Amino acid sequence: MLHPLYLPGEPHPADAALLRDLPLLVLVGLTGVGKSSLLRALEYPTLPDRREVVDRYVLPLFGAKPPLDRAERFALTRRFREEHPGGVAEALAHAYTRPTWPLLFDGLRGKAEVHYALERLPKSYFIVLEARDLTRLSRLLHRGDSFDRIRVDSTGLKAMRELAQGVLSQDELEQALSWGIPPEDLIAKLKIVAEERKNYDPEGARQVLQNSPRALFLDTEALTIEQEVEVIRSFVEQIA
Repeated sequence: MLHPLYLPGEPHPADAALLRDLPLLVLVGLTGVGKSSLLRALEYPTLPDRREVVDRYVLPLFGAKPPLDRAERFALTRRFREEHPGGVAEALAHAYTRPTWPLLFDGLRGKAEVHYALERLPKSYFIVLEARDLTRLSRLLHRGDSFDRIRVDSTGLKAMRELAQGVLSQDELEQALSWGIPPEDLIAKLKIVAEERKNYDPEGARQVLQNSPRALFLDTEALTIEQEVEVIRSFVEQIA
């Protein structure tokens, strides 16, 4: 169920409240950790996601509009974070919505955004979804989302190995190559994983939240969706 979100500069109804004054569940994790599947299974009221916040608030600041190549989006959101270190969390802190609970937002990424949200969204709770880069790559390859467009300059094995550096081990790359995926598709999705890793440290959220009672960490490789839902519903009951 989509819940309304009124971003900074947008008119809002009289019964809306600042998001920073309301309890909120925030999904934290990079592309392919399983946020979309979890949202569908939870069936909680959900704010417009990160993608829409960027489309409605961030891109217009730079005279851009969707659709954009993922690499172009990464570049613009990086410019936004240079001016607004809190990133998307900064937009949320100044946004309005109608109060309800539980309420979900998908999602924040990286150390700076999560740190900002922890301090400036004091009633928020964080569900951190984690998965290896190899698993995220596999999920990207199979989810068929038209949003995952990115320009590929070369489809050779050399280009693939260069992209994989710092992302996949040699054994993981060999495993990915064994999947029988067309090289242009494999490189395109690997480039998304690599670009995202450059922009958002996958360990950043854990560094900020690992000792916080407001955070829940879930290994989406070890847990089924049903198990994740059960753990989160229990977490929400404890909050209430």
